Amino acid sequence: MDINEKPIFQTVLGTQWNQLGSVIRRHYFLTPESDDYICVSGVMSEIHHSKIAKLLIPVGLLFGALVPYRGKNIPIDVHYNSSRANSNIYWDRVFKFKHGDFHFKSYMEPVKENQVIEFVRFGVGTRLQVTAENGAVVFRDIGYVWRIFGYNLPIPGRWLMGKVYVEERPVDDETFSMKMSLEHPLFGALFKYAGTFKIMAGDVKAR
Repeated sequence: MDINEKPIFQTVLGTQWNQLGSVIRRHYFLTPESDDYICVSGVMSEIHHSKIAKLLIPVGLLFGALVPYRGKNIPIDVHYNSSRANSNIYWDRVFKFKHGDFHFKSYMEPVKENQVIEFVRFGVGTRLQVTAENGAVVFRDIGYVWRIFGYNLPIPGRWLMGKVYVEERPVDDETFSMKMSLEHPLFGALFKYAGTFKIMAGDVKAR
């Protein structure tokens, strides 16, 4: 890693980067066009979806976008890496349910300051506004897109899937909490999960 290279999220957040807690900055140290990698481990205290959300699970599984199971105190590993080919961050969230592991994979592509798109299968993406708030990094859904032939076409995903909110908030120098919610404008909370993660000294690796 070039020590002069800014982390991808430092470029996304601009001057707000310095407002993040130290554990969040360590979490998002990955630099563009590199082989940087980190894995954080934690426990999801709750993974929940509503009765109405059950109807959306087959669609979510098709696009690889939703965790289809409920549970409490579920261990999880989250693998992040950058790529020498671009400035994206690639995620593999491994939920360790008793009946087997479930992988939720996606990648985040910076599009401009304070904005990324998180893509799942088939070019479906969520455009996210990224801000630093009281030490936390916060992602707010500002619309869905479908990338086809290199163009990001807006799609009315909010009326199908709901509105996404994600935050990662520092607890101490080694621990952060996270929560995700998916709220539908008519049907309320569809999906949510929350947990706590720890970054140990040997977890951050520049390759």
